[in-house]
Amino acid sequence: MTDYKFGLDTFGDMTLDDQGNPVSAGQVLRDVVAQAVLADELGLDAFNIGEHHRDDFAVTSPDTVLAGIATVTKNIQLGTGVTVLSSEDPVRVYQAFATIDALSNGRAAITAGRGSFIESFPLFGYELSDYAALFEEKLELLVELLKEKPVTWSGTVRAPLTNQEVYPKTERGAIPLRVGVGGSPESVVRAARLGIPMALAIIGGDPARFAPFTNLYRESLTKFGKEQLPVSIHSPGHVADSDEQAIEELWPNYEASFGRIGRERGWGPTTKSHFLDEVHGGSLYVGTPETVATKIAYALKSVGATRFDLKYATGPMPHSKLMHSIELYATKVVPMVREMLQN
Repeated sequence: MTDYKFGLDTFGDMTLDDQGNPVSAGQVLRDVVAQAVLADELGLDAFNIGEHHRDDFAVTSPDTVLAGIATVTKNIQLGTGVTVLSSEDPVRVYQAFATIDALSNGRAAITAGRGSFIESFPLFGYELSDYAALFEEKLELLVELLKEKPVTWSGTVRAPLTNQEVYPKTERGAIPLRVGVGGSPESVVRAARLGIPMALAIIGGDPARFAPFTNLYRESLTKFGKEQLPVSIHSPGHVADSDEQAIEELWPNYEASFGRIGRERGWGPTTKSHFLDEVHGGSLYVGTPETVATKIAYALKSVGATRFDLKYATGPMPHSKLMHSIELYATKVVPMVREMLQN
């Protein structure tokens, strides 16, 4: 029987309170910790925190937040969604997550990716023209570091290492790594070549269109002589007591978030018609537990994935609604999906 896993993703979006007043970044971070604690108490498999460096998100240092969560949770895996590796030092990434692994008794995980924003590049002194080389070389170095043996490595983006030990070592000898892929065949093949599980970020359209990437990944693993590895899906959504309630709760927050991003990137306006198209036939998992469970089961089957991470926070939705969504996802959606996938 396939062992399906279910997690949650958040970027720590800046939120409003129940009266519509802006909440401080500090309160958002404390709320994220409370959301992780609830997810742990309800038995979800994973909680992942993404990284951004702009005023509409509170989390710039996911490893620090995860370290705090590690001390107040017991079972849930704690990871990133994603670590923007291009503008990070892989040695520090290893050290931070080895520390989280210690604090959590072996529950740390890393998802490395390019990220969909570029603010970290000028902030940390990197050139966008080096985009490809930065990620490629740093990912290869991180793979070597995670073996927890002396590392000899050289490249163009940082100083070489010669027979270098990096500390602390983890008690279990390894930290799980996934690579986030947004739809580039080159990224799929790279993940296979390095022997890293693949996480597909599917934020629009029918998830079945990503099935060719799973097929390419599996064919490439065989080509490179690697064992078959799991594929996971990351997609946004919101669960409520009725389909209409879920739609009406998420829409203004979705519009606020994607409308701003669209204006920054020169996209067309974010319309409710497009939003509803994604809800009903695309990659927005919005509705009652049954509605959302049906869509998740379809996505996992059509893509050939064994893990689903719901990005449960989009835009300035209040903490209370996020907590209710998490509760419904854990207690109703996940059991329904498991039952659907067994039939």
